[in-house]
Amino acid sequence: MHAPAALFEPIGLGDLTLPNRMVMAPMSRARADADGTPSALMAAYYAQRASAGLIVAEGTHPVAAGAIGPEAPGLFTDAHQDGWARVADGVHAAGGRVFLQLMHAGRLAHPDFLPGGVRPVAPSAVAAEALVHTSGGRVPAVVPDALTDGAIRELVDGFVGSACRAVAAGLDGVEIHAANGYLLHQFLAENANLRTDRWGGDTEGRIRLTTTITRAVADTVGPHRVGVRISPSNPFGGLTEQDPYGTYTALVRALAPLGIAYLHHGETGTELDPAIRELWPTALMVTPLPADRDKPDAAAGSLTRGADLVSFGRDFLANPDLVTRCRIGAALNTPRQEGFYGGGAAGYTDYPALAE
Repeated sequence: MHAPAALFEPIGLGDLTLPNRMVMAPMSRARADADGTPSALMAAYYAQRASAGLIVAEGTHPVAAGAIGPEAPGLFTDAHQDGWARVADGVHAAGGRVFLQLMHAGRLAHPDFLPGGVRPVAPSAVAAEALVHTSGGRVPAVVPDALTDGAIRELVDGFVGSACRAVAAGLDGVEIHAANGYLLHQFLAENANLRTDRWGGDTEGRIRLTTTITRAVADTVGPHRVGVRISPSNPFGGLTEQDPYGTYTALVRALAPLGIAYLHHGETGTELDPAIRELWPTALMVTPLPADRDKPDAAAGSLTRGADLVSFGRDFLANPDLVTRCRIGAALNTPRQEGFYGGGAAGYTDYPALAE
């Protein structure tokens, strides 16, 4: 393990100063209460990892239809907000900084766990060729309801409302999730977005929802409190993008003038990566290439290629003191598959720190 010295240098992000460039990536862990309220166990989990330069907490749905699975956290009720306030307080008390990822599952939600007859929604009534998580196991995705123009406008308001709740809860900001096969990514992908109205039809239409939500959130809570995550060419959830270079250079050009805190980009290993670095004016956070993901020595390559921040997933999951371990070259705990999703403390808050 050869973590570069630059990984431990401070950097400004919006109005924050991060003590290092190691970001804990958002990872769904399914430990919220049944109604989506963050649990006390979640607060303990994030506080354990507060030495990260920044924590981006797991994908959190801004409206009921956006849930990704059972025990996924939400942020659209007072109880949700109180739960996230406990998370924010715990991280801050431990000296950390924490953003919250706002994520809508879109067609990867399922009626089995959505409340009160709520249906999955998507840009178009096209089912994902994918299995989705339910309390009874993984099952095929259903055909979602296509969002109406009015429902899209309500969805924008939902993202803004959740962002306001995040700030009120004391979180440092929000990350808009436009990646990894979920709703905003579905709008970007040609095989999921068959619309011919202003929310589809061409590149300008397909990027419109992501830019509209980002602008509305930034205008409301301040651009310094906002990031956006993208993952060009990621096929998760059955998505296919015909022209990722054209789509994402157009999206980045549209987002750049908003002056948000950062762009979180999943590297592709193609010509798109340097193009995004050239186009993006503020902090660039990078998830390294899939073959290198979660390996501390991969951070050197990402920083050399122009990243300002590097996100780590499973390494932070298994190592609450990952920053210290990387700084001194200590061995890492191995992630245990059991406990990744759902359950209690086992595989969640019981990974030992070096001092233990």
